[in-house]
Amino acid sequence: MSHKLELLEGACIISDAHYSKTRVELLSLIKDIASKKLLPSQLILMGDVFDALFGEIQHTHNENSEIIKLINEISLEIEVLYLEGNHDFNLMDIFPKAKVIAFAQQPISCKFKNQSVSLAHGDFDIGFLYKLYTLLIRSSAVLLFLKFINAMSNNAILKKLDRHLAKKEDCNEFDGFREYIQNRSLQKYESDCFIEGHYHQNIAFNFDNFNYINLAAFACNQRYFIVKSSQDNKLVLEEKSYKEI
Repeated sequence: MSHKLELLEGACIISDAHYSKTRVELLSLIKDIASKKLLPSQLILMGDVFDALFGEIQHTHNENSEIIKLINEISLEIEVLYLEGNHDFNLMDIFPKAKVIAFAQQPISCKFKNQSVSLAHGDFDIGFLYKLYTLLIRSSAVLLFLKFINAMSNNAILKKLDRHLAKKEDCNEFDGFREYIQNRSLQKYESDCFIEGHYHQNIAFNFDNFNYINLAAFACNQRYFIVKSSQDNKLVLEEKSYKEI
């Protein structure tokens, strides 16, 4: 792990919003932060915030231009931490003032008061073939080739991808999830708390050596989280529903 960062009380954490033309709910929340209707101390984006946002492919920037602009405005006022996911990557040039954490750098280590906290999108240890896939799909050469083919086909590839993602069911329950997490050996990261998205389960487990939190997918139920502390200064995530605002 790298990037020793401080996790602030009052930080707003959003995961797996899968923002697109068919999933626009995130835009209103980001507008409320940009306009200071909501006042988080930090904005932490835990990956797959966009359904498709790739650094080398301008078409994906254009499709998401309004919300990109707002996030960049927010990053001038407060710290924005963006953990790249498997739907949004190679983002440093898109969000130049944010702290962008690439797939290869995850999980990252943070401090919250007297605790150590690990943050990750969640797909960093799925297996060799998946890691190979993630390296290839993030390759500038592959993306530039995709950009060329997409341009030659009048964006047909990305339009097809959009249609596929719009039909994808992202809100399924993961049977045996506790056992799956237990078998991943996350204790090796020596954190008091391990927080990730990707699996969309909105569930927490207490293991012998650490607490594990899998975040809700904003795309499923417009849930996000505010970092709080308990009376003994332990990290607590307060679940919020944007529908309540």
